[in-house]
Amino acid sequence: MNTKARLVFSLFIIQFYFSPVFGQVKKDTTSLAEIVIKAAPIQVSLQNSASSVAVIQRTDLDKSDGIILTSVLNKIPGINMQQGSLNTNRISIRGIGARSQYGTSRIKAYFEDIPLTNGEGDTTIEDIDLETIGGIEISKGPNNTSFGSGLGGVIHLFARETSKKKTFAKSVTTYGSYGLIKQSLGAGYSDANSNLFSNYTHLQSDGFRANSSYDRKSVNVHAKQKLGVKGSLSFLGIFTRLKAFIPSSINENDFRNHPEKAASTWAAAQGYESYDKSLLGIGYQHLFSDKWSFKSSVFSNFKKAYEPRPFNILDEKTNGLGFRSSLNYKARLFSLPFEASVGTEILAEQYRFSLFENLYVSQPGQGSIAGAEFSKMKQNRNYSNYFLEVNIELVKNLHLESGLALNTTKYTLEDVFLENGKQLEQGYTFGKVWSPRVGMSYQLSGGKNIFGSISKGFSVPLVAETLTPEGQINTDLKPEVGLNYELGFKGHWLKSKLHTEVVFYSTQISNLLVARRTADDQFVGINAGESSHRGIEFAFNYALLKTTNFEISTYFSASLNDFKFKDFVDNGIDYSGNRLTGVPNQQWNAGIDLKTASGFSFNSSFTSMGKIPMNDSNTKYSESYSLLDIKVAYSCTLLKVLKATVSSGINNVLDRKYAASILPNATAFGNAAPRYYYPGSPIQFYGGLSVTYLFL
Repeated sequence: MNTKARLVFSLFIIQFYFSPVFGQVKKDTTSLAEIVIKAAPIQVSLQNSASSVAVIQRTDLDKSDGIILTSVLNKIPGINMQQGSLNTNRISIRGIGARSQYGTSRIKAYFEDIPLTNGEGDTTIEDIDLETIGGIEISKGPNNTSFGSGLGGVIHLFARETSKKKTFAKSVTTYGSYGLIKQSLGAGYSDANSNLFSNYTHLQSDGFRANSSYDRKSVNVHAKQKLGVKGSLSFLGIFTRLKAFIPSSINENDFRNHPEKAASTWAAAQGYESYDKSLLGIGYQHLFSDKWSFKSSVFSNFKKAYEPRPFNILDEKTNGLGFRSSLNYKARLFSLPFEASVGTEILAEQYRFSLFENLYVSQPGQGSIAGAEFSKMKQNRNYSNYFLEVNIELVKNLHLESGLALNTTKYTLEDVFLENGKQLEQGYTFGKVWSPRVGMSYQLSGGKNIFGSISKGFSVPLVAETLTPEGQINTDLKPEVGLNYELGFKGHWLKSKLHTEVVFYSTQISNLLVARRTADDQFVGINAGESSHRGIEFAFNYALLKTTNFEISTYFSASLNDFKFKDFVDNGIDYSGNRLTGVPNQQWNAGIDLKTASGFSFNSSFTSMGKIPMNDSNTKYSESYSLLDIKVAYSCTLLKVLKATVSSGINNVLDRKYAASILPNATAFGNAAPRYYYPGSPIQFYGGLSVTYLFL
């Protein structure tokens, strides 16, 4: 850590050390509001839940640059989001998913009750515009039986809604470094029975690296309508059009000396991805009585994509249709408060793709040029998840949570590329996978709880991981299975001005899936052993000072990880005992937030990432780094109907050179050096103006 970093860190330590003293200046503070976990079929308070759940509110999103979730998620202990570019990201939870090659897997994600995770387990949330998100809940580890295959956990996004009995129109414009322009136009309406929020966003960026320009247009509509006293209907529609060029990873020499470069093959091919994608869902809720309630949704997804890559050109199309429902019963069982939920989630998805030769080498300077088609496949992906959850208050202040889920997943692969008049069709199922869970929470005193849980989860392989180099399904491949143990404490102190949470966990994974590289940017999956994920997570939030004129709060979060290969042999090499590839051994974040009654706000965030093993042999590590982000804003109201907010911020204030993401187990082919590194952006400036008109 250099001199600047030590100075910033020292200021934060001084702030935390003297916080209790400063906090005694004023006593007119208010208690923290009770937060209820909304994503689970049985809703419980965050304080009483028998698991570690992170809740991100809309105010937390407003403290970021409003472009991508990276800085927001990296404040949460146990969560690590690596950002190779705006469209190349990988999220891991407690080390699970850290070894994925080019995206997020082993984690489920939902927008409201609509899955963002596709039928093979691949998750993309980076193209959901932040203006449309009202809040986020993250369940860490296999602690939620109702959401199926997601060994790492579940990320649940909630749609932004219009404030009660308001009608508005809003415009948000942001300009930033490297050609960043974001324009959002939104509108909302709300009365006693209806709520509507709609938004259009156009986001563009040249990027600081070559071949990294980004252009995304998105439309989001979310509506709710009450049907009588007991029923309600909801609608969610998201459409995204993206064209994003891909700089890809670079070798160490270029990372240190020319981080603005793109990988030479991707630059020559002018590689990019483009797609049109839509997500539609209709939901219905009904309260039959004080005891019985029902919730259901039907959803569909569509994606048409085209991706020229140096090694081939991919043309693909996805169509999916699904259903999710739950029935709840709430009463007393032997005089004990009791609630049960039974439900299901089913998805059928069809995926078609064609591969074409890329002729960019034979016709230089023109970028990617499609040649002859050499492969054409059709895949059918089907999964079903059935779950039962039961919550009981055994005695006063002692809560029991239990659940059981049954999942079936099936892939069918059909080679429709005719060769000698032959067609090949293969099918494979992972059988029935059971996922039980039990957890308990005990309230020691007002606002102080201890909790513990034991759960079993799993993640099925991606379709790409099931295929051999010859394109056949590897029927010997098994799902990853993990046993999770968790023990924690949640506490409010100093009249609820201070909130602390400490969690100890251990997740033991068997049938570990390993991506074995067979060619440049191509890999296959194998089951190669076991891994151990143990760690400590700590979160601290302190309302330092709150008066009628201003508020000051501080926060600190940290993760200390001991992630290792427990029993891992690949290609005859024993990696047992080595650190898990792709995830830092420690990660912490600290910050100060200031808000005044006059409309001024200041937010700061200081993040530190430990070094990351880049290969399974642990012979190569990325360097640790620290980042400081700041944002200031001023809001005012004019003529009672016009609200304006001017904001400005700096990301990477200290102008650190760092690896924002790494490619695990990058392999050298030919004379080329392995390309491990996705360089992080240098210092970035941005500024924005938001104008909201209220219809009175």
